[in-house]
Amino acid sequence: MSSPSTCRFSDSHEWFLAQGQEVTLGITQFAANELTDVTYVQLKPVGTAVKAGETVGEVESVKTTSEIYAAVAGTIAAVNDAAVKDPSLLNSDPFGKGWLVKLQVADASPLAKLMDAATYDSKHAVH
Repeated sequence: MSSPSTCRFSDSHEWFLAQGQEVTLGITQFAANELTDVTYVQLKPVGTAVKAGETVGEVESVKTTSEIYAAVAGTIAAVNDAAVKDPSLLNSDPFGKGWLVKLQVADASPLAKLMDAATYDSKHAVH
């Protein structure tokens, strides 16, 4: 499965989809596969300001706990309550129903420095 070409990707396995001043983020299929069964999702509340490089929450699996990082500064505009209630969405549909937060951003341009889908997939072959 290829990663969506509309997204940008971090080395810490988050994906980012910019749509105007809103950036949706989640974990990649590679991260979901590595974590195996995601059992818990905790996200910062709507209205929380985050700086680039800060966490927006964490996910736990049977293997480990992983922090989720923002690649851009912004304010959390929405959290995916469905993923909090049903963490398995991160495994079954990480690029769709398993999104984590939406950030309202003043400047999405830092995302351009992240990997595109082809680069990410070549570094982290999805199995």
